[in-house]
Amino acid sequence: MSPSELRAFALTAAIGFAGALLAILISFPAPYLIGPAIAVTLASLAGLRLAVPQNVRNVCFVIVGVSMGTTVTPEVIVAARTWPMSFVMVLVTMTVLLFTSSMLLQRLFGYDRVTSLLASSPGHLSYVLSLAAETRCDVRTVSIAQSVRVLALTIITPIIVTVLDLVDSGTILAVPVMSLPVLIGSLVAAVALGALFLRLRLPAALLLGGVFVSIATHVTGFASGAVPNWLLIPTYVILGALIGTRFSGVSLAEVKKAAIAGAVATVAVTFIAVATAFGVSHMLDIPLDAALIAFAPGGLETMSAMAVMLDANPTYVGAHHVLRLLFLSALMPLALARAVRQR
Repeated sequence: MSPSELRAFALTAAIGFAGALLAILISFPAPYLIGPAIAVTLASLAGLRLAVPQNVRNVCFVIVGVSMGTTVTPEVIVAARTWPMSFVMVLVTMTVLLFTSSMLLQRLFGYDRVTSLLASSPGHLSYVLSLAAETRCDVRTVSIAQSVRVLALTIITPIIVTVLDLVDSGTILAVPVMSLPVLIGSLVAAVALGALFLRLRLPAALLLGGVFVSIATHVTGFASGAVPNWLLIPTYVILGALIGTRFSGVSLAEVKKAAIAGAVATVAVTFIAVATAFGVSHMLDIPLDAALIAFAPGGLETMSAMAVMLDANPTYVGAHHVLRLLFLSALMPLALARAVRQR
């Protein structure tokens, strides 16, 4: 990192930890994610130059991936036999979310088809922004609307879980932790596998590397226990801060229309996702907290971290969000090609 990048990151981290501390003091749900997200967003909109370096992001993704896989046991694999129908519902729900939101943005705000589709994509932000850069669309609107979605769902999802009293977020602290040698070995192996996935251009490659390594070691009995909180908590804080940095360098005037559009779309997709989660939970006897987080179209890393933090079946949640990204990777180019032809 250059000195300027280091200063920006140091300031971002300081604001993020301050936000987490405030969220803890007021007993906010998932404080290590929501507190930093809100604090850094406000600081970004106030004009501060804030950023999280790519290397730091990658480290966080690996750690979250490893933490997701620590809950996988042979019993969990047996229970997964009931998930196929839930996976099908992910594909159906994501398709409905995408085209419903796109239609709203076109009819209510006058955006063109391509901009509306990209701004409506229920996840895969980095991939969506890459597509936006290669097409004729309003990239700023896409970026702001997508950031509003991620920020809003980061805040809304744990509040719904907490208000409905679905989970005791303190239970995760009592889980035994991995020994330091096993933890280090798991992280190194996760980075190596994640690097391979990067070469294969898989979505969320580093997170997937952590998930695969952790699942393999825990299912076989080679490793046991969770990632320790002294490593997880700073990771959550940085992930929350990362969400807020997406508003850095954006003026309030630029934010206004796109933010309203993003908020309207987010309300619509949240309603659909929550309704689907209730249906899946009821039909398949899946805990409602896990279903809500699994179907929430937020950021993969953020939703995965939230599932770990709230002890809401991280394996189930992670599997659904990975499937969502893989599906969007195939669906978005097809939808965009159709939109371009209809211009």
